[in-house]
Amino acid sequence: MDQQIITTDKLSKKYPGSSFYAVKNLSLSIPQGEIYGFLGPNGAGKSTTIRLLLNLIQPTSGQAHILGKDIVKDSVKIRHEIGYLSGEFIAYEKMTVKQFFEYMKSLHPFDNQQYLKELIGLFKLNDKKKIGELSKGNRQKVGIIQALMHQPKLLILDEPTGGLDPLMQETFYQLIRDSKAKGVTAFISSHNLTEVKKMCDRVGIIRDGELVAEKTIEDLAQEAQQSLSIIFDGSMPNVSELRKLNCVRSVVSENKNTLTIHTKGALQPLIKLIAHYPVQTLHTHELDLETEFIKYYETKGNR
Repeated sequence: MDQQIITTDKLSKKYPGSSFYAVKNLSLSIPQGEIYGFLGPNGAGKSTTIRLLLNLIQPTSGQAHILGKDIVKDSVKIRHEIGYLSGEFIAYEKMTVKQFFEYMKSLHPFDNQQYLKELIGLFKLNDKKKIGELSKGNRQKVGIIQALMHQPKLLILDEPTGGLDPLMQETFYQLIRDSKAKGVTAFISSHNLTEVKKMCDRVGIIRDGELVAEKTIEDLAQEAQQSLSIIFDGSMPNVSELRKLNCVRSVVSENKNTLTIHTKGALQPLIKLIAHYPVQTLHTHELDLETEFIKYYETKGNR
């Protein structure tokens, strides 16, 4: 059985003088080597959950363990074994980047100095500059590197790609995938499903402090709708025949040799049917995963 790196049991947080739960009855179980995306809009409870896990605030009720240690009793030990990036990364502006990393190393010693150099090169960061002189994107790179440079067993990252340009975002996604290959576990808070699907194995969707769904990326893809535009060279399937398939939601006949088919779920029955006809071109449109995400927020009463 896989070791569970993060477990929470009915973890809840209600602030004094308020009847509102920032996090309510949150139960998670995240095994070693999993990249877990924690999804929700601003104010959903993502950052509060991370603060609870790090014991920056204490739970009203429930409990949680990280690497087998209690988040309240063993918080100091836990912090030595994880890499953390806050949603609003702040560093000493008068320090150079190099001085900041040396300072972080003094707080959290590690031996592999070469890995730090590799990270600085990977993110194309000038470590001679003062942090106060850096753009938002370059400051974010500093935050990411300080979380990874000691090669922790667990990464807890709150909106890690904020401020990064698209090229650096892709660099970050690949870095997370490479870390997973080495057995690293990651808990990544985000409001962007499109980026999460590029690196995560599974997602939890939080709304108003409550976990409303947990799904693998494959599950989301199966549930999401997509469309196919097919041009046939001659004969093509009968529209009524296509509509009988469980995966077909609608069929539009564009002209005598072109069909647009909206589907949901596994496409094998559709592919099997159209294989009997001369297909000239076939185009598929991007899976609409964002719609699958948004549907959990459209109607507050539907849970």
